[in-house]
Amino acid sequence: MITLKNVTKDYGEGVRIGPVDLTIPEGGITALIGPNGAGKSTLLTMIGRLLKIDEGEINVAGHNVTTTASKDMARILSILRQENHFVTRLTVRQLVGFGRFPYSGGRLTEEDEEIISKYIDYLKLTDLEHRYLDQLSGGQRQRAYVAMVLSQETEYVLLDEPLNNLDIAHSVDMMRFLKDAAIELNRTIIVVLHDINFAARYADYVCAMKKGKVVAFGTPGEVITEEALTPIFDTPIEVFEGPHGRLACYH
Repeated sequence: MITLKNVTKDYGEGVRIGPVDLTIPEGGITALIGPNGAGKSTLLTMIGRLLKIDEGEINVAGHNVTTTASKDMARILSILRQENHFVTRLTVRQLVGFGRFPYSGGRLTEEDEEIISKYIDYLKLTDLEHRYLDQLSGGQRQRAYVAMVLSQETEYVLLDEPLNNLDIAHSVDMMRFLKDAAIELNRTIIVVLHDINFAARYADYVCAMKKGKVVAFGTPGEVITEEALTPIFDTPIEVFEGPHGRLACYH
C-alpha cells in the first residue's frame, strides 16, 4: 500500500501540488489521469523519491520514502521516468541489466543473468536482446525500458507515460504486458496515462487530478463517468458501456 499524507510541492507563483491525501491499494494497476499540468508526473516522481516533497509524508509498503536508505528503497520501489537518457549504443540486454544494479552493484551473477533473461522473454524481446537501442523502433525500445524496471523485481513499479509516442497497436500491447505483470508477477503498478479509455479498460483503480489536487479516486466504474470527467477535463465527455468496460467519447 502507498499512503500520502498532506503531501505538497510548491513551485512558487501560484503553482502548487497538493495538499494530497491518498491511499493506493496494494496490487493491480492504478492509473493517474488528468489534463496537462494537473500534477500527475510530479506526484509520481515524489512517490518515487526523485523529487523532494516540501511538506507531508509518503510511505510505500510502510517505508517512509524520505528517510529510508536508497539501497533499501531500491528493492521495494522502481520507477521509469518519461525522459530516458541512456546511451543508445547499449544493447537491450545491457539496458535490462541495469535493473539488477541494486542487487549486483554492477557485477552480474548467474542468478542476475537468469532474471534478465526472464524479463527479456516476458516482454517478447528475445530476438532483439543483442540489438542496440538506436536500432529499435519506439515500441521495442519502450518495452526494453519496462523490462529493465521489472527486472529490478520490486513489488511497486511506477511508470510515467509508458505509452508516450506509441501507436495504437503498441499501446495495447504495452497495457496488456502491464496487466499481465500486475497479475502474474504480483506487482503494484502506478502508471500515468493520457488516454482515459486505456485507464478504463486496464486499470483496477483510477486517480484523477486537476490543478495539483486529487479530485477523484476509485474503480473505473466510479471515476469514469460523465459527471466526474467533464469538469476534470473542462470539455463535454459522454461515457458509454462498451464490450470491455466503459468508453469515454470526447470528440
